[in-house]
Amino acid sequence: MTGPRYVPLSSYREYPEDEMKRRAEDFYAELRRRRTVRDFSDRPVPREVIESCLLAAGTAPNGANRQPWRFVVVGDPALKARIREAAEEEERAFYSGRAPKEWIEALAHLGTDENKLFLERAPWLIAIFAESWEPTAEGGKAKNYYVSESVGIATGMLITALHHSGLATLTHTPSPMKFLNDVLDRPDNERAFLVLVVGYPDENATVPDITKKPLDQIAHFIE
Repeated sequence: MTGPRYVPLSSYREYPEDEMKRRAEDFYAELRRRRTVRDFSDRPVPREVIESCLLAAGTAPNGANRQPWRFVVVGDPALKARIREAAEEEERAFYSGRAPKEWIEALAHLGTDENKLFLERAPWLIAIFAESWEPTAEGGKAKNYYVSESVGIATGMLITALHHSGLATLTHTPSPMKFLNDVLDRPDNERAFLVLVVGYPDENATVPDITKKPLDQIAHFIE
C-alpha cells in the first residue's frame, strides 16, 4: 500500500467578493444559453477542440482518483451509421412497447421518437463508458469506486466545456446500450454510460419550449 503524498495547493485563485458574485452570475448566464439540440449541422469541428474539452472533463473529481471514465470519440461516417442502426433498433422496441406508458407520456412534450438522424449527421459522437474495474499488471482486477458518480460529474464537465467552446450537444441514452460495447469493441469491464452528440446546430434548429425550475424549487438553505 502506498502512503499519501502531498504537494502545495498552487492553482487556487481567490477573487474579491464583488468579482466572485459577478463571475458566478456571468457563468450562470453562460450556461443558461445551453440547450440540448437534435438538429445538427454536418459542418466539421476541429479535433483539437474535442481533445481540449476531453482534457477538461478528465480534471473531474472522482472516487479514489481512479478516473473510471473512457471516452470513445467517433468521427468515421461508416461507424456512425452502424451506431445509428443499432440505436434505432433498440429505440423502436422502446417506443413500441418496451417503455412503460408513463415514460412515453413524460417524453411526449419533447417530441422524441425512434428516428436518430443526428447520430449520423453530427460530426462527432462521444461514447462515454464507465469502467467498473481496471486490469492490473499481474492479471488481476483493481476495483473502481463511486463509478457512476465520477463518470456523471466528468460528463457534466464535458458538456459544459463543449458549450463554452461554442458547440451544441445532445445526451443520447438508447436503452439498453450494450450494443455500444460490440460496435466499438470495448471490454467487458466497461459499461456504456451515454452517447454525447457534438457539433454545430443546424441553421434551422428548433428546441422544445421548456422552462427550468426556480431556485426555491431546487435548493434549500439551512443557515
